Amino acid sequence: MKLSNAAVATQPGWQTVCRLQDLVADSGVVVWHEGEQVALFYLPGQAQPLYALDNRDPRSGANIIGRGLVGSLQGQLVVAAPLYKQHFSLHDGHCLEDAAQALRVWPVRLCGDAVELAACA
Repeated sequence: MKLSNAAVATQPGWQTVCRLQDLVADSGVVVWHEGEQVALFYLPGQAQPLYALDNRDPRSGANIIGRGLVGSLQGQLVVAAPLYKQHFSLHDGHCLEDAAQALRVWPVRLCGDAVELAACA
């Protein structure tokens, strides 16, 4: 997916990073936001359909979280890191297998067909 480096500010604190049609259902895509790679996950069947986490895997240091598999483990929605298979909660970014690992979570919302990210919480 090709996105402009100059995201359009829609409301103070929020930036459009892509459009709904750029997302892949039940999978991840990666966008550039505030100098960081952010993995967006679109789960249309869920009450909360959008999640945004850091794309950088804390164990390997590789930018690969957006390529991870999305699923459910221990009653939580998770993404499995592609290299070492650790599972990160889509809700809060914590690692189910290792409390010392976590991914930063970004506020994300859908505004019409625009996917918007805010400054990291």
